[in-house]
Amino acid sequence: MAAKDQSKGMDFTEAYSDTCSAVGLAAREGNVKTLRKLLKKGCSVDVADNRGWMPIHEAAYHNSVECLRLLIRSALLCLYKLLFCIDPSERYIKMKTFEGSCALHLSASRGFLMITKILLEAGADANETTLEETTPLFLAVENGHADVVKLLLRHGADVNGSHSMCGWNALHQAAFQEYTELIKLLLKKGANKECQDDFGITPLFVAAQYGKLESLNVLVSSGANVNCQAMDKATPLFIAAQEGHTNCVELLLSKGADANLYCNEDKWQLPIHAAAQMGHIRILDLLIPITDRICDTGPDKVSPVYSAVFEGHEDCLEMLLKNGYSPDAQPGLVFGCSSPMCMVFQRDSGHFGMVDIFLKYGVQLNEMHLAYCLKYEKFSVFRYFLRKGCPLGTWNHLSEFIKHAVKAQAKYKEWLPSLLLAGFDPVNLLCSYWIHSVDDDILNFSLEFTNWKRLPLAIEKILSAHAENSSWVPLHHFVSIPSLTHLCRLEIRSILKPERLRSDNFIRQLPLPASLHHYLLYGEVLRMNEIPELILTQNGETIETS
Repeated sequence: MAAKDQSKGMDFTEAYSDTCSAVGLAAREGNVKTLRKLLKKGCSVDVADNRGWMPIHEAAYHNSVECLRLLIRSALLCLYKLLFCIDPSERYIKMKTFEGSCALHLSASRGFLMITKILLEAGADANETTLEETTPLFLAVENGHADVVKLLLRHGADVNGSHSMCGWNALHQAAFQEYTELIKLLLKKGANKECQDDFGITPLFVAAQYGKLESLNVLVSSGANVNCQAMDKATPLFIAAQEGHTNCVELLLSKGADANLYCNEDKWQLPIHAAAQMGHIRILDLLIPITDRICDTGPDKVSPVYSAVFEGHEDCLEMLLKNGYSPDAQPGLVFGCSSPMCMVFQRDSGHFGMVDIFLKYGVQLNEMHLAYCLKYEKFSVFRYFLRKGCPLGTWNHLSEFIKHAVKAQAKYKEWLPSLLLAGFDPVNLLCSYWIHSVDDDILNFSLEFTNWKRLPLAIEKILSAHAENSSWVPLHHFVSIPSLTHLCRLEIRSILKPERLRSDNFIRQLPLPASLHHYLLYGEVLRMNEIPELILTQNGETIETS
């Protein structure tokens, strides 16, 4: 190597013209005449370039047949004189580049049949590996050189050997490349159709994963196991469903692939989950009729409804619900969700089309859905849920709701009035945490919807202590007995119950003066707190009036 190039360091990806010896350059160019002259002068055949390539590698890579023969003969003579080796030409043939490739690797990858034949007959090892544990057979298969594959097999190439660092062998590669004739040849020569790489993946799994239908068909026809499982328990059907290879899914199902074979250690994930999560609706349609419904609501299972919601595939969600999957699936502990509807808020990307789908198929709304609306500041959805009948009676997760309500207090005007006007009892909010956490105007607003002189004793004590230890000043009329009109308002609204209060339409149709309608809807309280009155039109849309 010239001095100027030594300063550049070693570069294995590129050969500079002045790092290649004259012998190597002649071999690269296939210049037999020049090569003979150089060898006659005694030039060395084993000078490497900056990649570790010697003249024999150049000849093999560039299909320089005659140059290769000259180099082997010259190596036999020169190395015998210098090293007294029994077979110096074989030693030369096996010399490797810095990447661990010998001449046979190069010729096999390029598909040079004659070069490969010469090297094998001169003693090249058909099972020699590179630094990445790649064999000549693997390289020949990878590049589709059927004649070279046959030649290597005749010279003892191990058809079942591990041919890459991850254990992927020639049959895996043939399946991946969809070289069906090579698959048949390897199988005929004894390749193990159930061979596995380091991840437990078989050639059939590879074909299913990459959508190689013809490869899959050959392997299935040869008797390969369609229900094999990788180390992580994934099956060919699962991976084909995940990747969206519909034809492969159809073939696997027709050959007995089990749609109910769990594909993870926790025994909940099935091919239907993969199809739903990745949005492959045609595959989902194939799997729904044959998947055991225990996955839908069974304990320790996870409904595929969660999978559809997780990635926001509305079409998959609707297909599942239309075919009888429950909108109220078991808690999805894997995803950290109490219900599929709650996951909608966690996975939201700016739209809530799934909310309407769930409501269409009869989802049972509860306080946690309202709590998630507050958590993610989806106040229009909060009001929508109230109109759609979210229960406002006994709540099982009241403390969770109050926690999110306190965090959403800065925008209370967008949700708290709607909640209270819909018939929610504010006494349920008046726990110690709420009273001590919310701003004064929110606390006073909440009390407006109560009989503040007949609160439970425990709440009165908390309010009294709060007044003494904080800056909270109750509204002046809270010290007086509520007016008869206010008590009547409370009684009427109590009789009506939330079923009639979700919309103001019922109150406005009562045979009363408009001023009383206004009073029953807390118009004066809303105005005093500068909260727009919320009025529902006939089509259910909300408008605001001052």
